Amino acid sequence: MDAHYLVRRHLHPQLHLLPPLQRLPPIRRCRRGGFTAVACCSTAANDHQERPWESYDRDIQSHAGSDLARSLRLLADMQAAGMRASNAAYARLIRSLARAGRTLEAEALLLEMRHLGGPFPDAAHYNALLEGLLARAHLRLADRLLLQMADDGVPRNRRTYMLLLDAYARAGRLEDSWWVLGQMKRRGVRLGTAGYSTLVRLYRDNGMWKKATDLVMEMQEVGVELDVKIYNGLIDTFGKYGQLADARRVFEKMRAEGIKPDIATWNALIRWHCRVGNMKRALRYFAAMQEEGMYPDPKIFITIISRLGEQGKWDELKRLFDKMRNRGFKDSGAVYAVLVDIYGQYGLFRDARECVAALKAEKLRLTPSIFCVLANAYAQQGLCEQTVCVLQLMEAEGIEPNLVMLNLLINAFSTAGRHLEALAVFQHIKDSGMSPDVVTYTTLMKAFMRVKRFEKVLEVYNEMERAGCTPDRKAREMLHDATVTMEQMRYY
Repeated sequence: MDAHYLVRRHLHPQLHLLPPLQRLPPIRRCRRGGFTAVACCSTAANDHQERPWESYDRDIQSHAGSDLARSLRLLADMQAAGMRASNAAYARLIRSLARAGRTLEAEALLLEMRHLGGPFPDAAHYNALLEGLLARAHLRLADRLLLQMADDGVPRNRRTYMLLLDAYARAGRLEDSWWVLGQMKRRGVRLGTAGYSTLVRLYRDNGMWKKATDLVMEMQEVGVELDVKIYNGLIDTFGKYGQLADARRVFEKMRAEGIKPDIATWNALIRWHCRVGNMKRALRYFAAMQEEGMYPDPKIFITIISRLGEQGKWDELKRLFDKMRNRGFKDSGAVYAVLVDIYGQYGLFRDARECVAALKAEKLRLTPSIFCVLANAYAQQGLCEQTVCVLQLMEAEGIEPNLVMLNLLINAFSTAGRHLEALAVFQHIKDSGMSPDVVTYTTLMKAFMRVKRFEKVLEVYNEMERAGCTPDRKAREMLHDATVTMEQMRYY
């Protein structure tokens, strides 16, 4: 088979990472001095002219989060009646469009505000679009938006810097993160709890776990309260570097101070105890989470299932499934059952379409998280076609695959030893305008390591550094192994 056949067939043009712009009606100035939408029917103004401005504006904002199509229709009707929406309404629409992944339409509304005259877009409008671009890993477009923001004389505020810091930290861009922190310090923008939480994650991902603990003392000195996110970050940091006793001490301290653990807390404790093979304690935390009425996160199922499956403890898996059913967690139970079958010795639900059909039969609402869980389950087994199928089914449900999903696809090809397809997905990410993150690069390095293309490992590592991503410990270890192996090959 042609190495790129599968990727060409399924990723182009089926996956539309940037949705086509659903054009709003073109705007022109009315004789009354208002604005009208040319594409609206000629009677629209007559139908809606009696409706007061406040009613339009209020309904646009109230429906933007739940019924975006209705809000956009109301905006068009409002413009047809010669009225202009408020800045608050535009901000709400831009934010909702951006969060839904419809960044082109959000940008169109921002441009519309700039060209209509009247109140100019402010930081809230730019931040709403920036949030959507960063969420979809469009870092270059985000940079252009920041330049436009500066050209328009709109100063960056605390929200702008926090969006940038969070995005750069998640993407593993250490130098960019330090730059944002430097800008905040120069402008007198103090870090709050969310900022410190991001710093903990930054230290964790770059091997500086001891500095993460020093942050706690700094926070106490400046009077910043430790919340559940800070504690979760510390637990996750200690767990990642094998300091599980410290992780448990932080957990007990957290509860002693009256801070209730959330799903991320339990996930971190379960994940890292599974990683070191301490399944007894991991399952104890899993049970405690449910006893406190916490809805189990399907993402953690893969960790539990894979560990118990490796040990052949399928009876234990069945008992866990039955307990979940008895506690009333039907939705999680449905996902759990499907994953057990994917990993199970019988292979009952090897086909992704059957998996999704089984979940639908349970009346389970299919969310991006559920699709990520299924894709990851197939990817870890190297079932590439099934992973691609999950992405297709996700798109059929109206959910656009993001960078996380495409990273999973690279991982599936990597696990299967199909490095050319992994490379094709990587190129697709870049061609789509997304910025690969540290996970993307590291997973591609793993694909080349598996097929002994050590020179390519070095090339990907160098490209990662040029792109501004800070290599994590896994990437540095692979670079070292590839370099040593190449030197030995030259010697012999």
